[in-house]
Amino acid sequence: MKLVRYGAVGAEKPGLVDGDGTLRDLSGHVADIAGKVLDPASLTALARLDPKALPAVSGKPRLGPCVAGTGKFICIGLNYADHAAESGLQVPPEPVVFMKASSAIVGPDDDVLIPRGSLKTDWEVELAVVIGKTAKYVTEAEALDHVAGYCVAHDVSERAFQTERSGQWTKGKSCDTFGPTGPWLVTKDEVKDPQDLKMWLKVNGETMQNGSTRTMVYGVAFLVSYLSQFMSLHPGDIISTGTPPGVGMGMKPPRYLKAGDVVELGIEGLGSQRQTFRADA
Repeated sequence: MKLVRYGAVGAEKPGLVDGDGTLRDLSGHVADIAGKVLDPASLTALARLDPKALPAVSGKPRLGPCVAGTGKFICIGLNYADHAAESGLQVPPEPVVFMKASSAIVGPDDDVLIPRGSLKTDWEVELAVVIGKTAKYVTEAEALDHVAGYCVAHDVSERAFQTERSGQWTKGKSCDTFGPTGPWLVTKDEVKDPQDLKMWLKVNGETMQNGSTRTMVYGVAFLVSYLSQFMSLHPGDIISTGTPPGVGMGMKPPRYLKAGDVVELGIEGLGSQRQTFRADA
């Protein structure tokens, strides 16, 4: 299934995209795409519904973040060997873990705000994993049983805030609108192999990133298991698993985003996003 949330900011409704690409309203069956709705049993019940029997949504409404109620937005750094190389850094012996504020989450096509004082706002297309069932001390073999599905995430980053102002990476990752997710949550049964998905990103029509999850150092199952040793993962939590090469910071000379730039990005089978970058007021 492709589960979506559509409508005005703060008033999104649950829906799904059927096999013909038609947006269907799910609000007669669930309150939102969040919490217990993400549990495997609940997703199985939704999968039994006849999409053609659900009301079609007219027009082209805004798509919101594909999951609501995210408590933790966990990110993995330097998780692609080729991206670590372009950053001039070694592949870490264990995953680099940092947090992105949940207040950064926006819809897949919402504008992204370049924060005050920013000179180094950068792009990163990433595969995101959405937790469906609480995971605590799970093994790698059990890990995917706790995953609801996958989505595209844009880990927008302010590199000066991230690396030049001391402290942790979080403050360069958590600015408002720095976490577009969606367009939809694709349930894991529709993703044959999360470690073999093509991914891409363009700035103003120019391809910057053209990679694959095949070059991921630490795979999805490992990451879910690994993180669950340190914290409980709850339904709706998002794990953003790192980016392939081609970020602005790695270019010679570096290249960063400015107001008016348009970024498009996507992952095979998971849809695409499009954002216009604007200066924050």
